[in-house]
Amino acid sequence: MNKPLVNQQIRAREVRIVDEDGTQLGVVLIKEAIRMAQERNLDLIQVTEKVDPPVCRIGDYGKYLYSLKKKEKGPKVKSGELKNVRLSFNISSNDLVIRAKNAIKFLNNREKVKIDLLLRGRQKGLDQVGKEKIKKLIELIESEGIEIKIEKELKREPRGLSMIISKK
Repeated sequence: MNKPLVNQQIRAREVRIVDEDGTQLGVVLIKEAIRMAQERNLDLIQVTEKVDPPVCRIGDYGKYLYSLKKKEKGPKVKSGELKNVRLSFNISSNDLVIRAKNAIKFLNNREKVKIDLLLRGRQKGLDQVGKEKIKKLIELIESEGIEIKIEKELKREPRGLSMIISKK
């Protein structure tokens, strides 16, 4: 990150000044601009040099660097728009209701939901029972009045069954 020029580092003869409130104060000589900033116990920061005269802002240099660093990082993004709901082969009906409520919460936030049913050992031979459990979960979600769209059909994977749903 290139650090912006501040106070005496600015080499232009005239600068366009923007106040800490964002109001434009016009074009003034550099010495006058530095004096105005020092009267307010702030710094004169060169925002851009691509125009003639360069644009400078009166403000706290540390806060300005911090805001540049935050802007460079970018906004915090949700941890993906895909949320997982994990089921086990021996899940009880009460736990299935809780998983359905979580899925409904995710769907109401406009996120996709990946439903995973883990199968281990001999359970892998009984994938029909697993499909019924996933269908029961979908029925519970639809019983709350939520229309779902199947993004990825129910599919057999190495560790079990999975599908992806979203709200219509």
